[in-house]
Amino acid sequence: MSDKSGGEPKKVHGQIMSAFAESAKAAENLNFSHPSLGQRYPHQNPQHCPHPEGAPENELGDPLGAPMTIRDVARVFGCSEWTVRQQYLPKGLPHFRLSPAGKLLFFHNQIVRWVLEKQRQKGGMIR
Repeated sequence: MSDKSGGEPKKVHGQIMSAFAESAKAAENLNFSHPSLGQRYPHQNPQHCPHPEGAPENELGDPLGAPMTIRDVARVFGCSEWTVRQQYLPKGLPHFRLSPAGKLLFFHNQIVRWVLEKQRQKGGMIR
């Protein structure tokens, strides 16, 4: 009953699938426009998965946060780049050294966690 020209649908893994792809002229027959091209079965491979309810987006998608330069960190702390390099790095401020010349990379969420931990150690209030 099913012919190769896109006749009857068939079942694959318990789901009904179209037989149009088996036709040699399937795309020509369906007259797809360019924007509609994409996954054949998007419900099987979703492109967008929403975050579970109540979960902050940055905790799931990017645990490190945005990359920052030493200048950005100094602005967040309200101090100079020299102070960040000379006082906060020796105290354990998390960073990555990108080159032997001393270029440093920081990540926003790591910096925030470090500051909150330092406040807890000193008995400060965290709101």
